Amino acid sequence: DEFLFQQGDDADSGFVVQRGSFRIDDGAGAETTVGPGSLLGELALIVAMRRPSTATALEYSTVIRIGRGLFQRVLESDPAAARRLRDAFVNRTSQIASDILIAGGKLST
Repeated sequence: DEFLFQQGDDADSGFVVQRGSFRIDDGAGAETTVGPGSLLGELALIVAMRRPSTATALEYSTVIRIGRGLFQRVLESDPAAARRLRDAFVNRTSQIASDILIAGGKLST
């Protein structure tokens, strides 16, 4: 298996999947599979952190690496893009919060 990144690695970039697919594993049993067009490790574009999950290539795959510095320069030069990204993060965060509440409800019954 080829790792794009592993849980605990220093994170300073995100990746856009061009070709292939990756399994994302959080180490606690939650796994998802992503393919072309997916953005991986996007939180690292905004804040210095360690990777919370491992991304493993499931087949021959290529990605585009986007460094935090480049990403921040793009946002500074394109306020509309920054607003769209903010909205996408808000929607994703709301979905994650909803998923947690649903899972919590299932655990308590």
